[in-house]
Amino acid sequence: MAKAVQAGYSGTPLWKKLGLKEGMTVAVLDAPAHYDKLLQDRPPDVRFVTTAKGAGAIHLFMAETTDVAKIAKLSKHLPPATMLWVSWPKLSSKLSKGLREDDIRKAALACGLVDIKVCAVDADWSGLKLTRRRA
Repeated sequence: MAKAVQAGYSGTPLWKKLGLKEGMTVAVLDAPAHYDKLLQDRPPDVRFVTTAKGAGAIHLFMAETTDVAKIAKLSKHLPPATMLWVSWPKLSSKLSKGLREDDIRKAALACGLVDIKVCAVDADWSGLKLTRRRA
């Protein structure tokens, strides 16, 4: 298999940054067209779907500040063990429409979610891992 496009600058494959494991089902929502190429070296049997129901991980992409409402919608039905990654265009990217990491963090906190990790997805996209706040 061909070597995947490097995700960010660390040299760590994107699938590893995202915590994907063999046999995992990942809901990929509104991803850029080259998303599959970014993860072409992923573990065997990682399956991508387009609906969050039953997924072990969710990777949501958004570009507009109005898109942050999607976090609240997803959080209502987010099982405790499900990873939720939210990605947005870096401000340095030509894709940027002004959405900032703090906008995502603020929306997440309002839903009882906290951010626990950030990563570069590629040259244009960043990602923030969200999880339920511990009681």
